[in-house]
Amino acid sequence: MKRLIGLMLCAAAVSGCSHFGAGRPSPMPAWTPTAPHVQATEAANAGLAIERVPFRAGVSSTTVENMAKAQGCTGGQGAGLMTPQGPVEVYRMLCENRSVYLARCEFRQCRPMAAMRRQ
Repeated sequence: MKRLIGLMLCAAAVSGCSHFGAGRPSPMPAWTPTAPHVQATEAANAGLAIERVPFRAGVSSTTVENMAKAQGCTGGQGAGLMTPQGPVEVYRMLCENRSVYLARCEFRQCRPMAAMRRQ
């Protein structure tokens, strides 16, 4: 009988059916997640510095640089690896005309991605 009463008290405490504090609203979390593009836009509007990705050469950097040169993209440090090394890699190269040349390489077979124009 004592065990039954103890179990009932524990269940009541765990389920939150306590009468105390029933009228209080639940506290809001200190941080609420937002979409990454919203955070980036807010950071740009607030004048905050944008994080720069360090240049890393990859296995197919030379191939991507030659592909970019054929499209008229020259200058900068060259094609840098943006993803971890593996069977599928993404490379980025900044051009003289402030555009960005992207390429996706799968098992060293590289294909251009959509070119992006920087403002």
